[in-house]
Parts: sequence; C-alpha cells; structure tokens
Amino acid sequence: MLHDLPLGRALRRFRLLNGIKQGDVAERLAVTQASVSRWESGAHLPEAAMRDRILAMIAAHAGNDGDAALRRLIESSTAAVHLVCDATHRLLAASPARTEGWGNSADSFLGRSLWRFASPEIVAAEESLADRGWYDRPFQRLEFHTGHNGSAVIAVLPSKMRWETVPLADGRIGRITTTIEPDSE
Repeated sequence: MLHDLPLGRALRRFRLLNGIKQGDVAERLAVTQASVSRWESGAHLPEAAMRDRILAMIAAHAGNDGDAALRRLIESSTAAVHLVCDATHRLLAASPARTEGWGNSADSFLGRSLWRFASPEIVAAEESLADRGWYDRPFQRLEFHTGHNGSAVIAVLPSKMRWETVPLADGRIGRITTTIEPDSE
C-alpha cells in the first residue's frame, strides 16, 4: 500500500521515468487507455485487485544479485542514507546511521512505502519534481532543507537532504536519500 501517495501519481511517475505511454500500460493491465488516464488524474480509483496489479508492475525491487553491491554500499554506509523505489517510495535499503532513531529495524520497513513519514517539505519537493525536469534525464539530483515530520516511528529531523536517482537492475529507478547536514535546532 502506498500510504497517502496517490496511486495515480505513482503510476504516472513510473510511466514518465520509464518512457512508457498510457496505451502501453493499458495493454499490460488489459484495461482502456481512458481508465489509465482517469487513475492518473485521480478522477477514478482502481479496484483493489487492479491496485495490486499496478503496484506489482511499478514497484522497484533491489532484491536481485544485480543490485547486491548497491544494497551493500547503502547498508554499510556511515552516512544517514537510504534507497527507495522512485515511483512508490518503498524502502529498498538503509544505513545503520539512517535507522538509528527508527522505532524498528530497517527489515521491518523493507518493501513498504515510507511516504507516510514525509515532512511537509519532502511533500513539496516531491510535488515540484516534474517542474524541475526530474523525468527528463536519466540521472537527477536535488538538494533541499526539510523540517521535522512529527513521527516517533521514523523521524525526519530538520536537515539538508539530497535526492539522487540511480538505475536498478530490474530496469526501474531508485532514489538515494542522504542527510547532508543536520540543521541546528
């Protein structure tokens, strides 16, 4: 489940990141192009079974051997860094420095969307990606300041963050999120 990240927006992100047309998605899912358009615009929500099929199609996975080195680099980093699927925000790997303040181990969040823990500044940065050309080139980087998200489970503290896209072995795009410097409170 995407936890507040609209499925239509995630589907659109997947299409744009992978250069896929609505008609191609419609064909893969055996629906009309108009249905895909309505989902992406938020005018209509897919049924639960279709939502599961969409999530299976768009979610990146870093569980194969092709991404083992990337996972190992993230998981052994001394920096506060994590890797998510760029389309769904599902956690793929996290460093000990990132998970230090989490209520549970990283394993309990693997494969789950972290979107529900986004701060207002993260939401605003996410909403600005299309205008910034995030989908126009294969490799992107964005730095911004974020405030606290108010969560005791996965706290986002005031800091400067960096997002960078990285291709994954399954053809999807991952996003490396790094805390560059904590803001002084």
